[in-house]
Amino acid sequence: MKLKKKIKKSYEGASKFTIAVYLFLRTLVFLAFIRELFLKEYGNAILCLITLVLFIVPFFIEKKYKIKLPSLLEVIILLFIFTGVILGEIHNMYVRVDNIDTIMHTLNGFLCAAVGFSLVDLLNENVKRINLSPFFVTIVAFCFSMTIGVIWEFYEFGCDLILKTDMQKDTFLKSIATVELDEQKINKSIIIKDIDKVVLYDKDNRELATFNGYLDIGIIDTMKDLLVNFIGSLVFSIFGYLYIRNRDKYKFVDNFIVTKEIPKNVKKESN
Repeated sequence: MKLKKKIKKSYEGASKFTIAVYLFLRTLVFLAFIRELFLKEYGNAILCLITLVLFIVPFFIEKKYKIKLPSLLEVIILLFIFTGVILGEIHNMYVRVDNIDTIMHTLNGFLCAAVGFSLVDLLNENVKRINLSPFFVTIVAFCFSMTIGVIWEFYEFGCDLILKTDMQKDTFLKSIATVELDEQKINKSIIIKDIDKVVLYDKDNRELATFNGYLDIGIIDTMKDLLVNFIGSLVFSIFGYLYIRNRDKYKFVDNFIVTKEIPKNVKKESN
């Protein structure tokens, strides 16, 4: 009961729309959790529980650090978590739906840049000794977002290497360039074109699999993820820079900017 009260109290200050989205998504995740238990997919059931915990993290952060997340940003974060874990990992949406992984990584770059921008902007506004230029704030936000993107790719690589997952999805190529086939060993790139089939054999010369092209093991997926993360980060950074220069003209950026929570007694005094 105490945990339930704490969870309920954590989102008391959120907008009605945000709470409605939160409760709707939480219900879907709970139903997914029951379904995975019936299917005896206990790993997926644990992912559902992790999702429920992640859902309340933004609200707890707001309460603990006395900051205010815009309603639109909160809803996007909730949808991002739901899509990434429930639809993406459990229901295999990353494989079934084309370009959804690209969209998610682009959005991740955009959101992380918004968070990084907000943190520096809050510091710049609330600490009198610090007066950072708009360009510096923008660079920090961009670098913060790219760092998060790189760390995530480290996580995917680690899971694939240690847990033998396939988070860094493979790509089939019809041509490759490699110095490994250079017989003269002068670091000359040998190009192989029109690859039709690649056959894998084990050490006993048994055929394991046949692919319609050369199997790239994750590097293209990783670089594509970082590239779209870069694009998302760059887009928000540009708008963030313009926002600092003219906050009245680019007010839509307020929907993604974390602000300092105004105490209730201050609100009353202003009225």
